Amino acid sequence: MAVNFERARDRMVATQLEARGVSDARVLTAMRTVPRHRFVDPSLAAHAYDDSPLPIGHEQTISQPYMVAVMSEALELPEFGARVLEVGAGSGYQAAVLAALGAHGVTIERLPALAALASRRLTELGFGDAMHVEVGDGTAGWAASAPYDAILVSAGAPVIPRPLVQQLAPGGRLVLPIGDRDEQVLVRIRRTSDGMLVEDYLGHCRFVELKGAYGWQDG
Repeated sequence: MAVNFERARDRMVATQLEARGVSDARVLTAMRTVPRHRFVDPSLAAHAYDDSPLPIGHEQTISQPYMVAVMSEALELPEFGARVLEVGAGSGYQAAVLAALGAHGVTIERLPALAALASRRLTELGFGDAMHVEVGDGTAGWAASAPYDAILVSAGAPVIPRPLVQQLAPGGRLVLPIGDRDEQVLVRIRRTSDGMLVEDYLGHCRFVELKGAYGWQDG
């Protein structure tokens, strides 16, 4: 039996997001609009709107819809024009949600095969002009396009990568999971207009490991 993906998205938003307290109307609209099933392998499309992460190959996952919504809401993006950096492009889904929120910028992926796939999907769905995919060590950020109004890290690390803080604009928000391999805490860091950093803790989470100079090392 064919899946009605539009109905599945509506149900996902109602039962997984709104029911758990996600209230930003623009985030809910973006999650209701972006076709998550296009960012997973066709064999998993029927499960694209389940309340769970899904494998995307290379020992990586597409994040649980609820976490995508929570992190997107925590960025507090303006309606248009925010310059964003995403670390950990993965399938490209989070970048598509950011583009649907009116943001533009860069998403970094360390694995070339995933980066190519994310770039193709974003282009096919009309988000490629807003979010450009680059291959590199995301823990180093992407200085060429800094500073950023918002930075989102889609993988867990033991420490906050210093380059990301340095590339955050005054008034900007950095949202990322921090902790050990088994459990992390979702943290939001705000840079005030006078350069001070203010941290908010948004709850427990668990992400795949961030690899790079400031994340877990390979091997």
